[in-house]
Amino acid sequence: MKYVLVGLTCVLLVLAFIGGSSYYKGQQAEKFGFLAQKNAELFVRDHSPTLGSDDAKVFIVEFMDPACETCAAFEPFIKQTMAANPGKIKLVLRYAPFHDGADNFVKILEAARMQGKYWETLEVMFKTQHIWASHGNWQPQKLLNRIWLM
Repeated sequence: MKYVLVGLTCVLLVLAFIGGSSYYKGQQAEKFGFLAQKNAELFVRDHSPTLGSDDAKVFIVEFMDPACETCAAFEPFIKQTMAANPGKIKLVLRYAPFHDGADNFVKILEAARMQGKYWETLEVMFKTQHIWASHGNWQPQKLLNRIWLM
């Protein structure tokens, strides 16, 4: 009888802990949920390129430099994450052209965007980055030749 009482007490304590945790998380989400909505314009701008559903609850805001090797290496991970969660994630790109000459590649991306070819151009840029931006030696003509072949 003693073991049954101890077992029931443990089960009740675990259930109380789970219920309390759930209640606390709900209260915190309600209390601070407005902050994400209120401050969203700090990160998500009207002119920022976006990919994904407007109804998505998760936003990935990537500060991206087209000449950055890390950004190029990170791109497949972003694609994979978005493909695994269709309609649940919205990608927002913000430019951070820190590398020499990267501002020229941002201009190329924006020109492609005006022609409705933004995402295709960005993909070509990242896949061929080792050719046109090797070790800070940016060569826009090598990139433009590849884009014109699209």
